[in-house]
Amino acid sequence: MRHAETVTFGGSGLDRAAALRSMPDLMDRARREGTALSILLWRGKPLVQAGSLDQLVRLPMDHPIIKSGRHVDADSEILLGREADGTLVFAHDMSSWLPAGLEATSLNTFLDASEQQHPDLPQDAVFAELRRIMTSLNARDAELAATAKALYSWHASHGFCACCGVASEIAQAGWQRGCPSCNAQHFPRTDPVVIMLILNGNSVLMGRSPGWPDGMYSLLAGFVEPGETIEAAVRREVMEETQVQVGAVRYLASQPWAFPTSLMIGCEGIATSTEITVDPVEIEDAIWVTREEMAQVFAGQHPDIAPARKGAIAHFLLRNWLADTLD
Repeated sequence: MRHAETVTFGGSGLDRAAALRSMPDLMDRARREGTALSILLWRGKPLVQAGSLDQLVRLPMDHPIIKSGRHVDADSEILLGREADGTLVFAHDMSSWLPAGLEATSLNTFLDASEQQHPDLPQDAVFAELRRIMTSLNARDAELAATAKALYSWHASHGFCACCGVASEIAQAGWQRGCPSCNAQHFPRTDPVVIMLILNGNSVLMGRSPGWPDGMYSLLAGFVEPGETIEAAVRREVMEETQVQVGAVRYLASQPWAFPTSLMIGCEGIATSTEITVDPVEIEDAIWVTREEMAQVFAGQHPDIAPARKGAIAHFLLRNWLADTLD
């Protein structure tokens, strides 16, 4: 696709400044000289402008909440990259902070609409769920937030050496963990997931999972298994979930999906059969939807089907299919 990288979380051209990750003196100097800023996350939620929720809040590295370490988790500093003007952008995690009344808020749901405001941060700044605000952020802010969220998810689940079991230590400005016992090095994990625009003439194959909002359907998706090509994964996942056979497969676009650490690989597949037999362990339902019906879905006028989440690659692929801009 000519505009594949216009997908949410893609295409901002961030300079990740990998060469600086092993140069702590340079990073310390940047902080002292005021040429570094930081974004904050709380339980995966980035700190953004209240009200509009369309811009990451960037704090100077000498901000009291960062400098004092109060509520900023130890060893959470990650170098995300370098802006065109040379400014370094870091991330810090505040997940250990417990907001007052947290037990009364709804977190980790399909769409968490709650916002949290820390008393030591600007009053016009709140932590907001990334899936809720992802289409409001510009490409650079979306990439920074997704990168930080994915890295913190990886660190949270990989605190011990997979070789010997000893607690590992953060290294390389947050892009590595090292074992102090056996010296093993561990690097951030990305899980490849195929997501498929399965076509049969004028129709596309859609499915839904239990727990989704009423009427919501999306494209089929599944993890790539070891020893498997992307094309084989597309055919296997569709067969497992619906018993629909797929012939030709081609790559369309990809999307980093930090929920928690996936890379969504968007593909087109041409169905060679149409009869659906759903595996209830995999999905709740699957249907063929015509292009005309999908136009109704996107217009919010279909009586039974709600669209895929805006900002997700499924929505992106379907919108381009409707517009005939997959090439």
